[in-house]
Amino acid sequence: MTPFTVRAPASSANLGPGFDSLGLSVPLFTTLRVTKQDVTEVVPLGAELEGTPADESNYVYRAMLLAARRVGRELPPARVEIETEVPLARGLGSSAAALVAGIVAGNELLGRPLDDEAVLDVAAREEGHPDNVAPALFGGIVVATLDRLGTHYVRLEPPAHLGVTVLIPDFELSTSKARAVLPKEYSRADAVHALSHAALLAAALSQERLDLLRHAMQDYIHQIWRAPLVPGLSDILEEAHRHGALGAALSGAGPTVLCFHDAREDTGRLHAYLRGVMRKNGLTGRVEDFPIDTGGTVVSRVQDAASPSSPGASRAPERR
Repeated sequence: MTPFTVRAPASSANLGPGFDSLGLSVPLFTTLRVTKQDVTEVVPLGAELEGTPADESNYVYRAMLLAARRVGRELPPARVEIETEVPLARGLGSSAAALVAGIVAGNELLGRPLDDEAVLDVAAREEGHPDNVAPALFGGIVVATLDRLGTHYVRLEPPAHLGVTVLIPDFELSTSKARAVLPKEYSRADAVHALSHAALLAAALSQERLDLLRHAMQDYIHQIWRAPLVPGLSDILEEAHRHGALGAALSGAGPTVLCFHDAREDTGRLHAYLRGVMRKNGLTGRVEDFPIDTGGTVVSRVQDAASPSSPGASRAPERR
């Protein structure tokens, strides 16, 4: 089998009211380089993955095994090199990118017995919700649900000129800690608020109604409960629109905060505001602008140099 590379993007989930059901893809990537061989090797590379397991207990390799388990086959041995640009435990879907990349790599080693919908279902059931894994797999903006019948999704092309600004603090926040602060029950009023705003947000994104994002992204389901864990979050949710943001939300479980912006406009004022919030709260971190990634997970192969249709060692990217 020709060696191949799998590249899966980061993701930002929830976007306010779309709890466990709405997310988008961000162009920071987890990359696997896979070479079939006689024995299995797992090789984490780079400072971000320092200390992660260099054996078959690695999360990426366990994700590869999920594909084999789904089809009832043994996974062929391979060398798997892992690198990531996605900061860990920051609310940018690092585990989802690793999970999706691993499942896709395992599926590739097995000869692609799983289609994209099956890959998504395996990932969503392992993660417990589809809001990060769906955009990591398909790119763009994805609305998805998980139930006993399967994983169901609609992928949206990002509105023209919609960009994201992320404030990534230097401290980590585990998803388990962020989920532990959520109440076990909600009032009918909070449920209606969540349903109506999630529906408005999905409609606004699909219709490119950027003027509605600030209103649609209001949330009472998780952000108000997680705000004490992320200093400055409440201020950003209330005030970012006054500094150039189209809307703001906690990214996933946090502590990263995402702001939408109009990519045709300068974001200097928004950056200055976000850095000011960090200083006010004694935090360090970085503020960056990104387009919304639309490629999702991509598999690339090094083509046979002897092939007349592929001179040299050119890469042939394959969209999932």
